[in-house]
Amino acid sequence: MSLPIPREPRPIPLVEIPAPPSSLWDRLSTWASEHKGVVYTIAGVTLVVSAAGTIYYLSDSGKGASTPGSPPKRKSKKDRKKAKKEAEEPAKEEPKTEAKKPSVAVESEDDLPQVDESTVGALSVEERKDYAAKLKAAGNKAYGIKDYNKAIDLYGKAILCKQDPVFYSNRAACWNAMSDWDKVIEDTTAAINLDNEYVKALNRRANAYEQVERFSEALLDYTASCIIDGFRNDQSAQSVERLLKKVAEAKGRAILEGKEKKLPSPTFVTNYLQSFRPKPPPAGLEEDEQLAVDSGPGQLRIGLIGLSKKTAEGYADAADAFDEALTYEDNGEYEAFAYNMRGTFRYLKGDNQDALADLTKSVELDPSLTQSFIKRASMHLELGNRDAAAQDFEQAMEQNKEDPDIYYHRAQLHFILSEFAEAAKDYQKSIDLDKDFIFSHIQLGVTQYKMGSIASSMATFRRCMKNFDKVPDVYNYYGELLLDQQKYQEAIEKFDTAVDMEKATKPLGMNVLPLINKALALFQWKQDFSEAEKLCQKALIIDPECDIAVATMAQLLLQQGKVTDALKYFERAAELSRTEGEIVNALSYAEATRTQLEVQEKYPQLAAKLHGMMPGGGGMR
Repeated sequence: MSLPIPREPRPIPLVEIPAPPSSLWDRLSTWASEHKGVVYTIAGVTLVVSAAGTIYYLSDSGKGASTPGSPPKRKSKKDRKKAKKEAEEPAKEEPKTEAKKPSVAVESEDDLPQVDESTVGALSVEERKDYAAKLKAAGNKAYGIKDYNKAIDLYGKAILCKQDPVFYSNRAACWNAMSDWDKVIEDTTAAINLDNEYVKALNRRANAYEQVERFSEALLDYTASCIIDGFRNDQSAQSVERLLKKVAEAKGRAILEGKEKKLPSPTFVTNYLQSFRPKPPPAGLEEDEQLAVDSGPGQLRIGLIGLSKKTAEGYADAADAFDEALTYEDNGEYEAFAYNMRGTFRYLKGDNQDALADLTKSVELDPSLTQSFIKRASMHLELGNRDAAAQDFEQAMEQNKEDPDIYYHRAQLHFILSEFAEAAKDYQKSIDLDKDFIFSHIQLGVTQYKMGSIASSMATFRRCMKNFDKVPDVYNYYGELLLDQQKYQEAIEKFDTAVDMEKATKPLGMNVLPLINKALALFQWKQDFSEAEKLCQKALIIDPECDIAVATMAQLLLQQGKVTDALKYFERAAELSRTEGEIVNALSYAEATRTQLEVQEKYPQLAAKLHGMMPGGGGMR
């Protein structure tokens, strides 16, 4: 989990609880962004193994099976027409609260009851019922021939005779056909006030809300509709997923616009930087060199010293120093390196465009600095430009085809595209060129596991533990694969080993991911929420900005029905996310959680129904 594995906007670690088939909450709790491949977050590591023993990998759109829990495929034109027709069609049934009655014959227009506000009061109860039925039937006939204005008038007269939710919903269907969304909302709201479990009215109002971009209200209505239907209506569930994405994207854009450009957690930064083979500093920038602080080279050396600390403070100092270095004009032979490092930290802050400009300047100044091509490739991929990423790898290869970093990071690109055989070849090539770079070995093992070669993967990790017995990442990742195979005790032992090594080797910059993995293992194995929460809290004390720890805590709280607390953590996860895809993913969970709270508040009878549907009467999954 501490490895730099390319991922889609990260699915939040999930503890699976069996749920009814096609359960909406099953969809929501495994919901992942549709933006395939927009994120090449070398440090933003998702769990290789979820707490359910399900592996979440990126599957390129159009290739192979979809990722578990991913949104459904786009509906066909025929399905979309069918959905629109169902949204517009007047309800033919009487309200659920009344017994089914024989259909009413549609009378000629001359025989229809003449009623208005001034005369309806003189009618008896039975006369009103009779008039209402005749007027509704005539309204349906007018609707059928698309005479919407006449249908609206007839339904309105029926409503005068009888306050019936079906009449309001039918009139709303007319407004819907005329695209008068405000009127649709007005009439469906009246219908729902009369019968708050009227599914057709809820769906019709949800559609109208969506048309006027009131996405949160639409999401709430579709969600309520799903609960009433017992999660049996797949179309409504798909609507919820669509609305979750729309709400999250709208809020995500607002967050990005006001988001401060700052470094992510030190766990993230460390994992990113260690995805490149360690190299000595450029000659002349060593720590013992006598360099003036008020010079470009002096600031570059300060930045390198900050990097070596592997702490939040050290990385912040490094970012400032690399910025400062380029304010001087004496960088000389180090200028390309300076742009490389400033671009790296701009990327880590989520400032991709400026980072791209810096790395482009770096390769223009010194094309032999292949690392700049590699980093630029990762940024192109994060921005969704795969062709540009592939081209950067080709250019890097032209400069130095024996650079192991090129093959390692190109393997990451293949991994993202689900080209696992090609990824394995490039990881192996990286190993052949530099057998001491541990991450190529581990990534090869992960790729083998993804390809279904479990025995080969396990053998790769056993060799890693023999040859790199002091590297905590080996034990952490091997523990994840053991967890996926439900070998809980062995997995926890490996996580504990990783934690002990982290403490011993990096007391000030400990990688907290083994702690999170252990938390998930304990929950899956023993349902030990208490200990799992303690481990996540410990991780957050060490690294308060670790988004994976925050997201894991949110899921653990959600499993216990602590919905309000979970929502706070989901929102915090969105704040900590770097890219639009990551923010949208985190906000999707937050909005799903917020919707549950709103359902409980607005429709208490539905909250009780939802509670009864969950295994053991638990909260939302």
